[in-house]
Amino acid sequence: MGHLTQRDLNASRERLRDQVAHALRAALISGELRPGVVYSAPTLAEDFGISATPVREAMLDLAREGLVEPVRNKGFRVTEVDERDLDQYNEIRALIEIPTVGKVTRIAAREDLEALRPVAEDIVRAARAHDLIGYLEADRLFHLTLLGLAGNERLVETVGDLRKRSRLYGLTALDESGDLLPSAEEHLELLDLMLAGDAAAAEACMTRHLGHVRSLWAKDDGPS
Repeated sequence: MGHLTQRDLNASRERLRDQVAHALRAALISGELRPGVVYSAPTLAEDFGISATPVREAMLDLAREGLVEPVRNKGFRVTEVDERDLDQYNEIRALIEIPTVGKVTRIAAREDLEALRPVAEDIVRAARAHDLIGYLEADRLFHLTLLGLAGNERLVETVGDLRKRSRLYGLTALDESGDLLPSAEEHLELLDLMLAGDAAAAEACMTRHLGHVRSLWAKDDGPS
């Protein structure tokens, strides 16, 4: 494998594992870590200039998120996601999230919805700044918090798992093409419709948003 881009991982022992996991997620998004390839903790640790232990622990965190899978006596294989997987994940998300957005529009307190505006703005800000990790983190927080207003914890867990399994490979290319910002701005549009109490329009916006996200994959020809 090629060496990972050098990253500053000077940190306390308590934070090093999280910083390594953060750096590995960035490498997954940028394509430095490739789907289907097995990486060993000692080799990655050499790239980071640290011991193998925090790298191995960070990889186990990523395995719990479905981003990699352990390979006995070898290391961790980056999980492959194909077009069929993406279509199925997106179909399930649509079945869950679209009607839930309508429900939340009807039952949520205005202040709870308004509290999501800074998060929606963070998504747009990250897209404009080409901060891909920040984009994904803010996007995840927005959607799962929004769904949580329906009061069903298992629903949130299910969608959270689907989102982990359908993260965007090739996100860098999408950012460079300018396709990421329109998707980011849809979060503010959705929030405004929900605050206006228009459940039907909010569901339509969510339908379009999920379709837009899926089309980003198609433009990038899916995971490579």
